[in-house]
Amino acid sequence: MSSVFTPIRPTAAHVDRAPAFDRRAMVARLDHAIDRALGEHRIVGGVVLVAHRGELVYARAAGLADREAGVAMQIDSRFRLSSVTKPIVALATLALAERGVLSLDDAVTRWLPAFAPRLEDGSPARITLHHLLTHTAGLGYGFQTAPDAPDGLYHRLGISDGLDLVDFDLDENLRRIAQAPLGFTPGSAHRYSVAYDVLGAVIEHATGQSLPDAIEALVTGPLGMRGTAFHVPPGTPLVVPYVDAMPQPERMNGDTTAQLPPEIGHCVKFSPARAFSAQAFASGGAGMIGSAPDILTLFEAIRTGGAPIVARATVARMTRAHVGGQAQTLGPGWGFGYGWAVLDDAALAGGAQSAGTIQWGGVYGHAWFVDPTAELTVVALTNGAFEGMRGPFTTDVRDAVYGA
Repeated sequence: MSSVFTPIRPTAAHVDRAPAFDRRAMVARLDHAIDRALGEHRIVGGVVLVAHRGELVYARAAGLADREAGVAMQIDSRFRLSSVTKPIVALATLALAERGVLSLDDAVTRWLPAFAPRLEDGSPARITLHHLLTHTAGLGYGFQTAPDAPDGLYHRLGISDGLDLVDFDLDENLRRIAQAPLGFTPGSAHRYSVAYDVLGAVIEHATGQSLPDAIEALVTGPLGMRGTAFHVPPGTPLVVPYVDAMPQPERMNGDTTAQLPPEIGHCVKFSPARAFSAQAFASGGAGMIGSAPDILTLFEAIRTGGAPIVARATVARMTRAHVGGQAQTLGPGWGFGYGWAVLDDAALAGGAQSAGTIQWGGVYGHAWFVDPTAELTVVALTNGAFEGMRGPFTTDVRDAVYGA
């Protein structure tokens, strides 16, 4: 594996508080879930890793990284991470806050004086870094509305969501975002958004570094996530992305516009070539590339207290549901913390996951969760948009882990 993830042996305290765990049965259930998804042509390939109490108890690369070329998936295959980027940027932001470089109560204009979008009535609004981290700033994503809808201003302004390859830089994208009225007064509601692209620009101004250099210095370098970056040279082997279709997923050849699941939005535009472009702006919301072992390393660091990136108290701050009922990002019982959804009410949500579980995914076909009570970290990266993010595959993997 390309990451520095190493087994953490359980102590007596771990054993006392951890639930019973039948590894052999879990392996059989996960193999069945993955084989079924492949056999039903819902995904082309993927990598699933499960760590329990710090030990890697399941690791499987299944299917194909490139169906047309017959290239098998490997454990360390590298994927376009899409929104799996956000937790990395959130962690970097909290690391800077912990060091006193910035404060989460800072107005964004402290770092980006020109970024001052207004409310619908033209009145000014104060957006803080906390608002950006929790998606309560009043910003949005273009895919949330139809291009020809009256409220489709992000489309008309040509705002990039970090997945498409555009011919302008991050400063220009921020200028366009700031032209669109906010959807609500910051802090009064929750809407998933381009906020993490704005955070990326804040990190650049606060550190005096490019976002790729800052992320490497703050997060990926200390954790040894050597396969994680914002772009790679042309010709570098990456997993080929596919999009849901019948009778089997269709390969993304060039720019691809795909219909999202209706509960998420409308159409999203993918530009797979963006990963190879050194000129593409570094998107803090969707722009990174990485492997499943690297992502497991990231979330195991968070599960075990944040070292060597942040202190345990900072992790506790990140994993609290700062936004509760009005978020419901993953359904009833789920709120939103800093970089991910937080299971705030396990009874309301149902299922086997414990209160305090953090979870999110990526539109290219990824899902992950960390259950601190069960001492579980699960990473499932696939090449299937959108099955690997929000389809039955994600719940099949979750239920196989718990035996639900």
